[in-house]
Amino acid sequence: MLKVASGLVAAGIAFSVAIMPAVAQPAHDAAPVVRVAQSKFVKPQYKRKLVRLVTDEAPGTIIVDTNNKYLYFVESKNRATRYGIGVGRDGFGWSGVVKVGRKAEWPSWTPPAEMRVREARKGHIIPAFQEGGEDNPLGARAMYLYKGGRDTIFRIHGTNQPWTIGLNMSSGCIRMMNNDVIHLYSRAPVGTKVIVIGPGDKQGNIAFQDRGIDVLRTIFGGG
Repeated sequence: MLKVASGLVAAGIAFSVAIMPAVAQPAHDAAPVVRVAQSKFVKPQYKRKLVRLVTDEAPGTIIVDTNNKYLYFVESKNRATRYGIGVGRDGFGWSGVVKVGRKAEWPSWTPPAEMRVREARKGHIIPAFQEGGEDNPLGARAMYLYKGGRDTIFRIHGTNQPWTIGLNMSSGCIRMMNNDVIHLYSRAPVGTKVIVIGPGDKQGNIAFQDRGIDVLRTIFGGG
């Protein structure tokens, strides 16, 4: 008989679910913990890819296309790395031009007070603070988005729910698979320009065209 310990699912943020035997077994025969976060798969179109991206934005710019669930890191003329992302659910989408104000590895999570109140009304109890780690909703890395020198409360971060990539699930933050956010984190320093395209068109005029997989770079390496 299996005992299922379910974690909280609230505000598009979930805690890991562990499946463990209810009856103790000898150490050599102990069944390993199976984390749901590690047992789900991401759709192929959201896997990291090298693409041909036509844009006038400077190399080093991040473009977040919330409509199509892609984040682009512009590398050079017609070259970018494309990552699959999860974005804000209905009523939590946004747009604008911001910057990476600070960064953190295995960040702790302090949910906004309004989120805790909002979710408590639904019967979801969110902790006031959670240490960083595998079970933390912010995943392996976080890039905190600032505008005018002030924290917007939005982040680009990892997730312990990789199956939500490609979906509208968050409270406005941009979530990535942990391997992808680690990859992006190493390339995007504090001060990186981030353009978020979404509801309200507050990002201003921006032109870009994804022309698909960069076959040569994919075959011979790069990025």
